Amino acid sequence: QVQLVESGGGLVQPGGSLRLSCAASGRIFNIYIMGWYRQAPGKQRELVAVITNGDSTNYADSVKGRFTISRDNAKNTVYLQMNSLKSEDTAVYYCNVVTITNHYWGQGTQVTVSS
Repeated sequence: QVQLVESGGGLVQPGGSLRLSCAASGRIFNIYIMGWYRQAPGKQRELVAVITNGDSTNYADSVKGRFTISRDNAKNTVYLQMNSLKSEDTAVYYCNVVTITNHYWGQGTQVTVSS
């Protein structure tokens, strides 16, 4: 059984920072892509950032220059450093892991940007 455990969400003021973490455990092999998606109330889930096992990255235009994705392959963990947060970043953030044979989702962590 594979588990994705997310942490690091919370309430932050506009302009603040948060760091999300997602650790994959269990029988998970050959991780190819790790990433973060988000879903705001009344909106569809959207890609935030992804990183491949070759460290290639891709970001949504709305977060470029503010968010940084990274991964620790030895720990099967992906991180999302979020700086200069805006109210429109408020959403539930989901971790996603893609292997050769499957893909997995975390349970989601709430990020709220508000004064």
